[in-house]
Amino acid sequence: MEGSILDSLGTELIGVMSPVSICMFLVVLLVSTLYPPSSSPSPTPIITAANLVYSENPSDSTTQKLEGSLLNAAVFIILIAAITFVLVLLYYYNFTNFLKHYMRLSSFLILTTMGGAIFLSLIRHFSLPLDAPTCFLFLFNFSVLGVISVFGRGVPIIITQSYTVILGIITAAWFTQLPEWTTWVLLVALALYDLVAVLAPGGPLKILVELSQSRDDDLPALVYEARPTVSRSNGGGRRNGGLGLLVGGVSDNLSVELQNLSRTNEEEIDIEDERERTRYEGGSDQGETTPLVVANSSEIDVVDEERSPLVEMLAGEGRDGGEADEEAMTRGVKLGLGDFVFYSVLVGRAAMYDLMTVYACYLAIISGLACTLILLSVCRRALPALPISIALGITFYFLTRLLMEPFVVQTSTNLLMF
Repeated sequence: MEGSILDSLGTELIGVMSPVSICMFLVVLLVSTLYPPSSSPSPTPIITAANLVYSENPSDSTTQKLEGSLLNAAVFIILIAAITFVLVLLYYYNFTNFLKHYMRLSSFLILTTMGGAIFLSLIRHFSLPLDAPTCFLFLFNFSVLGVISVFGRGVPIIITQSYTVILGIITAAWFTQLPEWTTWVLLVALALYDLVAVLAPGGPLKILVELSQSRDDDLPALVYEARPTVSRSNGGGRRNGGLGLLVGGVSDNLSVELQNLSRTNEEEIDIEDERERTRYEGGSDQGETTPLVVANSSEIDVVDEERSPLVEMLAGEGRDGGEADEEAMTRGVKLGLGDFVFYSVLVGRAAMYDLMTVYACYLAIISGLACTLILLSVCRRALPALPISIALGITFYFLTRLLMEPFVVQTSTNLLMF
């Protein structure tokens, strides 16, 4: 019988929200250090796939900024959709090794190029006495260790989690340098794309999830694992996860999906020792009867399973019980790196205005993530992770910036609130 969702809701929420909160906090700290609101309205815009068509200028009119941002977002979403479909085709035709090497190379480039640029900015900002060879050696070792930690086996889970969060921090800090209008329109466009890609028939992320489920294989994505788990089908040697956020297959993890990969069933493994006792009488000099007990016990490997109402689903639909038992797996919690990135981009952009807006956006994002997890446990099907949190975050950003901040400043100035 399934347990109540309230039995482990707090544990699941903390396991998911703690790394997200840490990532957002460090991005806010990084953005506030490198690009404080008092220095300039925004950092120098960078040229990426998100602003190839239109380069925003402060002197442009509101109409020009809106039209240019919409065009940038449209081109960016088309590019992401095309890349995702290509990766789905590669996964469909079992080019798994190519995808793994692609993800390793992408992570290495993120750590070396984007992370290196941020590292150099910090060195210049704090005037750290560090020579070029030492800096290069440190960055190279740090990047290689990061790739091994994220994709290697036998690495302590805390190191893997740390490097996954670092990848999210670096990518999010880089994307906060996009122009303001492009950033907001891009976040809205990504949330809408997430809805279509996950829920629409033939959506690329939906296809990828179904392929992964049918093969009972790990998703070709950068994900955060909240706790290590084991799989029976792989001899207990693979970490896997049931509550997952699927990255859409690009190096900067731009498209995310919340999915329920758990197909476990309520099963009880009863181990019964069968003992066969044979007595025989041995002819001794004293005429004693000597009992001899022979015990034969079956050796069964038992996997210590950890269950959660959030990720528990009925398994074995359309299968016999034996096959369902073979494929029953214990799933942990997985969170796609794309969520780390775009949640942090939102609060990072808010940090360029003031901290009050940061608090409001953070609470809105966490509330949206909690709602998404609860909906997942109710719907028990793949759900997009970005829309609720992004919608609440953007709404609270503009409400706080346009209404709350002027109200608080005026009341504080006139000593009406203290």
